[in-house]
Amino acid sequence: MARYKDHFLLFILILLAVPYLINFIHEFTEDYHGIGYLIMEGIITLLALCGAAIVVWQMQQRYQENKELHRTLTLTRVNLQHAHNDLDALNTKLRDTSKQYSAVIQEQFSAWDLTPSEKAVALLLLKGLSFEEISSVRDTKEKTVRQQASSIYRKSGLNGRHEFAAWFFEDFLG
Repeated sequence: MARYKDHFLLFILILLAVPYLINFIHEFTEDYHGIGYLIMEGIITLLALCGAAIVVWQMQQRYQENKELHRTLTLTRVNLQHAHNDLDALNTKLRDTSKQYSAVIQEQFSAWDLTPSEKAVALLLLKGLSFEEISSVRDTKEKTVRQQASSIYRKSGLNGRHEFAAWFFEDFLG
């Protein structure tokens, strides 16, 4: 929209400048001309031409700025697409790693000879749920969950929830 306003303003300034310029040249070449009148017409012509030049200069500046913004936007879009692709690759790798880690956990549960119920409780313990939360999720009594947890700790040879969790996360820390 600003471009149309600039063109309109430029058109108006040229419409003002051309008749004054023609009249100034005509008056200057005539034998009779008042110096005050010539100066006034010269100033008006000069102002209109300067205004037109300023409008043209501003239009060029905006064109260059828009061109640079377009280039920056294009570069940003490319960078964003690369970042998106990298993120997709990382998400895929994370899902694969998560599946592998889950398989390792399940293998360890089997090596400890945990029952299916104990495996379910053990996973919820690793996720950080309390006995009360586990009993609610599994729709069992809290006492049952405590007994299953004790059985898990005994079969694994570990002493409690923190040691149990640490056993699985130890490789990540060191």
